[in-house]
Amino acid sequence: MPKISSDTLWEQAAAEVRLRESGAGEEAGGETLSERSVFLMGSKSGGKTSILLRCLDRDEPSKPTLALEYTFGRRARGHSTPKDISHLWELGGGTSLSDLVQIPITPASFSTFSVILVLDLSKPNSLWGTMEKLLQAAQAQLEKAYSQAQQAEKTKAGAKHQSSVHPATRVLPKDYPDRELISPFPVPLLIIGSKYDIFQEFDSEKRKVVSKTLRFIAHYYAASLIFTSIKLESLMSKTKSFFSHLAFGVDRGKTVCSDSTKPLIIPEGSDSFSQIGSPPAAADVDITSLHAKNPKDLWKKVYERVFPQESTAQKDQELDQYKRNAAKSWKGLELET
Repeated sequence: MPKISSDTLWEQAAAEVRLRESGAGEEAGGETLSERSVFLMGSKSGGKTSILLRCLDRDEPSKPTLALEYTFGRRARGHSTPKDISHLWELGGGTSLSDLVQIPITPASFSTFSVILVLDLSKPNSLWGTMEKLLQAAQAQLEKAYSQAQQAEKTKAGAKHQSSVHPATRVLPKDYPDRELISPFPVPLLIIGSKYDIFQEFDSEKRKVVSKTLRFIAHYYAASLIFTSIKLESLMSKTKSFFSHLAFGVDRGKTVCSDSTKPLIIPEGSDSFSQIGSPPAAADVDITSLHAKNPKDLWKKVYERVFPQESTAQKDQELDQYKRNAAKSWKGLELET
């Protein structure tokens, strides 16, 4: 994946907007190209780049993502037909650079945007904090982009014009499980649990806590969930189908696995709170004593009892170290150019 400096990054973002505004999606014969945007974020060193390269069938070594990187993928619909395009953005640094979500999430991209959250299963003690901060940052920017797009539509066509912009919250089918109890993410969301090859060696009770918690989170946000490992080809093949569904609209298949003794594969809408059950608390934890504000808060409290999250001081130290490493890398790139 090409590394790009901040100046080039803004140029690339501007070029993407110009491409859309120029109607470059039109091909000979009047057939319109499909253009989508996918944003990958997640655990630091969680395998995002490696997973993306495998999903794009690119045989090249992965390198640490310095800040925010852009690439794209193309897929032909058939012989002698236009190639669909997917704009792919990847955020590095775990939660430390979450402010950069404002670059790929724009009013122009909102209606064709989706998010992939990669969580490192081998590091459960940082999993909830990573998930919570990144989803909050992305959701806030998505809601901001939606408001801006809606305002632009009104300004463009007059106050009485009904906006054609997609709604800020996804509209789910009426028969979607627990439809009145969940809070759908504003755009399609895929949660990938990475490094399953390490996770499968964990104690069975700990695997159960992580698996059930991520099932709850995925269902709460109306997201799809899959566990994978770049070392296990069968899982990568299924992961690629989920990725291609977001990036190119390809059918993701109908495989479902909710057994915590196996890698989870749960497309959105195929799980329910009744199937997930209650939080798998440790024997010495009285759930009623946790004083949770809502079901999500209860799951968080139970999860953090089993897997205490990293301290703020530790995260600050990691952020400082990351910034120093990134600064060295940028200097190296400047010398090369």
